[in-house]
Amino acid sequence: MAHALQSVEEAADRLRGAGYLASPEIAASAFLADRLEKPILVEGPAGVGKTELGRALAQATGRTLLRLQCYEGLDESKALYEWEYAKQLLYTQLLKDKIAETIAGAGTLSEAAERIAGSEDLFFSERFLLPRPVLAAIRSKDPALLLVDEIDKADPEFEAFLLEVLADSAVTVPELGTVRAVHTPRVVLTSNAARELSDALKRRCLHLYIDFPTAQRELEIVRARVPGVSDQLARKVVAAVQAVRKLDLKKAPSISETLDWVRALTLLNAATLEPQLVADTLSIILKYEADIAKAREHLGYIAGAEYR
Repeated sequence: MAHALQSVEEAADRLRGAGYLASPEIAASAFLADRLEKPILVEGPAGVGKTELGRALAQATGRTLLRLQCYEGLDESKALYEWEYAKQLLYTQLLKDKIAETIAGAGTLSEAAERIAGSEDLFFSERFLLPRPVLAAIRSKDPALLLVDEIDKADPEFEAFLLEVLADSAVTVPELGTVRAVHTPRVVLTSNAARELSDALKRRCLHLYIDFPTAQRELEIVRARVPGVSDQLARKVVAAVQAVRKLDLKKAPSISETLDWVRALTLLNAATLEPQLVADTLSIILKYEADIAKAREHLGYIAGAEYR
């Protein structure tokens, strides 16, 4: 059962209950998106929790989560539905005797076709429809949240199609006609800014930019997601990651990589960070060899970083 958010404070509390520590700006955007029934476009670098916000918001509002992962070449048919032609053909074969009975005695092909047309709902019905996330969100009998992940990877044509669907909360399926939403779905779109999105989409959505967290918020996330970690180690890791992000890297460490580093160091019984330990475990937070090589040039700076 869906639960509307009643205030920004309640939004923050419910998101926290879903495991997501929201900043005041994020909590406000979540509240407004829910109450205004508007899509929310979440932009920011990879790994700052954009997708996780969609998942947490679905849980916080009691909605069924439906996720569409975008990619180059994605078209509306892949996002809406598949028509199970093989199942339809099998169904026709199983009923061929009944079809023969239906057209028995027909004097012309036209008359036979008219008789079959009277039963065409048997062959063009929802039993052969396999809904994909967009259509599933519209048809859902329970309130749903549609998470459209990395919309910037999809082609502009798909973006235009999606905009039309979101505006009307309806879609036309040639075999069935227009399908309108039982409950207006909440929609979260994420973007890593691989390309510029259209002004039309931005106007339709509330906009939220999530950057890498401050040291204070990242420390709160570490404490919440890695219970039992020592305060000293948590502070040192957060300070080190914040220092690494200031380097000129191809990909800065994400929050999830910070958490992985804390967990790994805990397993290694580390109480603090030393340059050699940082060198031995850099591959946990950096995924490109060039980035690791650059960080190795600054081991003292990274290991000596202090939480502020």
